[in-house]
Amino acid sequence: MPDFNDTSLDNIIELRGIDQSYDGGNTYIIKGLDFLVEDKPAQGQFVVILGASGAGKSTVLRYIAGLQEPTAGTVLVKGKPVKEAPRVGMVFQQYSSLPWLTVLENVALPLQYQGVDKSERLARAAEMVELVGLAGHENKYAQYPTLSGGQLQRVAIARSLIANPDILLMDEPFGALDIDTRLQMQDLLTEIWHRIHPTVIFVTHDISEAVYLADDIYMMKPAPSKFVEHVKVDLPLQRDRSTKRTDRYVELVRLVEDKMIAVTRME
Repeated sequence: MPDFNDTSLDNIIELRGIDQSYDGGNTYIIKGLDFLVEDKPAQGQFVVILGASGAGKSTVLRYIAGLQEPTAGTVLVKGKPVKEAPRVGMVFQQYSSLPWLTVLENVALPLQYQGVDKSERLARAAEMVELVGLAGHENKYAQYPTLSGGQLQRVAIARSLIANPDILLMDEPFGALDIDTRLQMQDLLTEIWHRIHPTVIFVTHDISEAVYLADDIYMMKPAPSKFVEHVKVDLPLQRDRSTKRTDRYVELVRLVEDKMIAVTRME
């Protein structure tokens, strides 16, 4: 789908010729998948992946994070094999904080693994805690119901960004949240994206969420999966909830919905 020879910028993520089989090649979950994300300095990219359940969306994120190897194909992060590339932050739908640690300790954990001095890592963690809107909660234990679901996801986002602010992978991170909290988290994520400019790869089933957050949307057909549709979201980079009232936003939601219906019927 992407043209690897027609790119004006360096590539931050490349997947080429990806196949995935779990039975020795008799059947393939993913077949012939290509994916390319260019590096946009001082801007970043916000890429959303859509697809039916079982299409392999989460698997693509695991490839990029180095948590899974494909049966065949090449995965590069910043031009290097994923095992040699800097670590990539990943936020899951399930709450992933360690409940016996405080918010500050959870956020600082990746720096502890890197051997960063305690005073420095706690200072940097405090900055991230403030960035995600959790100032005042630093010394609370990162567990429910001490913190709400939205607050626990803020902890996860801060922890991922402190480890590597260049790339953030998000696997349906707002799927378990109530609608009001989900809308708040969408706004928080757009604010973070504009402040520190990471490249975000975001998986969701929510088409309206995809259009609101993304500047590029890629769609995967059912197994054997690969990317078959790409929509460039030509909304202003700076967005707020008034964006959802514009004619262009409504048009894009309808366009993506129509394409997704066609994609999910592909063989």
